Amino acid sequence: MRAKRGSPPPRKAVVAAVCALIVAMSGAPPGHAWCDFLAIFNFGDSNSNTGGFWATFFGRPSGRASDGRLVIDFLTQALGIPFLSPYLQSIGSNYTDGANFATLVSTVMLSNTSQFVTGISPFSLAIQLSQMKQFKVRVLELAYKEDIFGRSLYTLDIDQNDFTSNLAAVGSDGFKQYLPQVVDQIAWTIRDLPGVEPGARRVLPCVPLEPGIFDLDEHGCVVSYNDAVEQYNILLKEALRRTQSSLAGATVVYADTHAVKLELFRHPADHGTAVTATACADPQNYVSWDGIHATEAANKLVATAILGGSYLDPPFRLADHCDLQPIG
Repeated sequence: MRAKRGSPPPRKAVVAAVCALIVAMSGAPPGHAWCDFLAIFNFGDSNSNTGGFWATFFGRPSGRASDGRLVIDFLTQALGIPFLSPYLQSIGSNYTDGANFATLVSTVMLSNTSQFVTGISPFSLAIQLSQMKQFKVRVLELAYKEDIFGRSLYTLDIDQNDFTSNLAAVGSDGFKQYLPQVVDQIAWTIRDLPGVEPGARRVLPCVPLEPGIFDLDEHGCVVSYNDAVEQYNILLKEALRRTQSSLAGATVVYADTHAVKLELFRHPADHGTAVTATACADPQNYVSWDGIHATEAANKLVATAILGGSYLDPPFRLADHCDLQPIG
């Protein structure tokens, strides 16, 4: 992905996130961002796991929890980088342009019980970071230049399962006491990413779960869940600002995709979609694919909002600084 002419060269890596997206641009402030990314490395759960489910776009099982492309897929397309291969996929992978460490049902915090008990993946954020470090060591052993890691985009798309697995167990008030631990773990991961400075992550704020099980608002969103997400994003924003102050070589930009998804659920018709809590045969017309994960249509709207810059803090349009590719 090439920046527009006249942009200053990068000094470090860039870290972005998908929901709440946080873009950390090294060196210059957003107004002078440079987009010459050599690779993308993603950490996350099923919302960004690219490695089988049938896909509208791919026309075959693609390993995505959606009918088509995810937000991370649209971001890689816009930046001119091929779709990411899963790190755990041993056959047919290509890591020339990055790797995806995300797995289904992953969490920020390491689960203290067996996967057979809770269904939570053992590949927590800390484990994925460890895999990334091992990956880097192996890459450097094969004589690749270390600069690839200093000129890459890092995305963290994880934490939804921390909410869903704990909220029902301890309630809204109990879970809110747990939020600082999740935020601290994310901030620590950002600081510890190999070869980069800052980082990011995402939250799915509105999941159209079955009525009667949870406290739902008029849009079918879980009230206690959404309240916890609102508080979580405030804590995350504050933590990222503190993290930014300790990372002289990078600039962190926060993107509120929480607001994007709320807009889609509250006014779906305005965006040519509808809301359902069940799997649908025509996902191109809906926000949710299976009651939990977003459709390709919704993912594209989220990615477009991110690229447009209106949900970024500070606000700026990536297209003003980067030669973005079409994501049709």
